[in-house]
Amino acid sequence: YLEAFSRNWKELPDLRLSDKDFNEKKTMNTHLHILEAYTNLYRIWPDEVLAKQIRALIDNFLTHIINSETNRLILFLDENWQPKSNIISYGHDIEGSWLLLEAAEVLGDEAIISSVKTVSVNMARAAANGLDADGSMYYELEPDKNHLIKERHWWVQAEAMVGFLNAWQLTGEQNFYDQFAQVWNFTRKHIISADKGEWIWGLNDDYTMMPDQDKAGLWKCPYHNSRAMLEVINRLKKGVLNH
Repeated sequence: YLEAFSRNWKELPDLRLSDKDFNEKKTMNTHLHILEAYTNLYRIWPDEVLAKQIRALIDNFLTHIINSETNRLILFLDENWQPKSNIISYGHDIEGSWLLLEAAEVLGDEAIISSVKTVSVNMARAAANGLDADGSMYYELEPDKNHLIKERHWWVQAEAMVGFLNAWQLTGEQNFYDQFAQVWNFTRKHIISADKGEWIWGLNDDYTMMPDQDKAGLWKCPYHNSRAMLEVINRLKKGVLNH
């Protein structure tokens, strides 16, 4: 999928979703959320053409979007799938680890599920490098600048909880459960706004609140955190799977 078009389906000179993004024709983020939408659509409309598109998207992730050497997502690519960024997004890595498996499982293809399970666990292990000693997950790493962005964004903590819980279910490894619990404890203490509801956007490394960020707005809604809480409840009820 190409990143963006005009309302007349013409190519645009500027494809960026935000000023932070690279101006490239293909992005990990768009493919991830199209896959997520198709997965949920397939649950209520198991159409074969839709299944074909889900398979193609999973294959694109395994072949092009996931770096098989680092088990990390490549955020921006050109029209020929050539990587255009080496920025590490810890939140997207751990989010992708469980959304990919969810897509494979809804298809019910055991060969695809088996392949994605291995990738999913490897992605969770790689994402764990973004955890701080306080239990939180950092935002991003810019390797070229050796710059670790130590902000703790709300959505990264939400996805980390689900991703590590998913890895624990797949492997039964205690460290994955511990990582889930540590992120949850940090989130409960620092991110959830107990007095006024919802979750704050995030914290700086010194635990001060990130300034000028919405609690709800164009870039923040009850998507990541509501979904995460529902996923956590359902997964804790199921416990470890196939182990």
